[in-house]
Amino acid sequence: MSEQTTGGVAALDDVEEALRDVVDPELGINVVDLGLIYGLTVDESNVAIIDMTLTSAACPLQDVIEDQIRTATSSLVSDFRVNWVWMPPWGPDKITDDGRDQLRALGFNV
Repeated sequence: MSEQTTGGVAALDDVEEALRDVVDPELGINVVDLGLIYGLTVDESNVAIIDMTLTSAACPLQDVIEDQIRTATSSLVSDFRVNWVWMPPWGPDKITDDGRDQLRALGFNV
């Protein structure tokens, strides 16, 4: 993965690739392939702004996921902010083909 930046701002593709290292602790699949990332931008201060949801609004793992995001993106961005969004609600239709393959390998019927 390239860690190049353009004008001091991380490339979105690089940040998205880094987010593939952030794994939902309950399902064991990364948040990108689960379809939990709804939006991603990097501002002029090289801060990643991540619009994301969780599989359930009652999920108690926000802090765990934010810690993983910090670790995964620290070499690319100066900071990050997660905007937790609940609309539209997450559903299995948001899982990527790669995510479906990974879930099937774990025994899920998707």
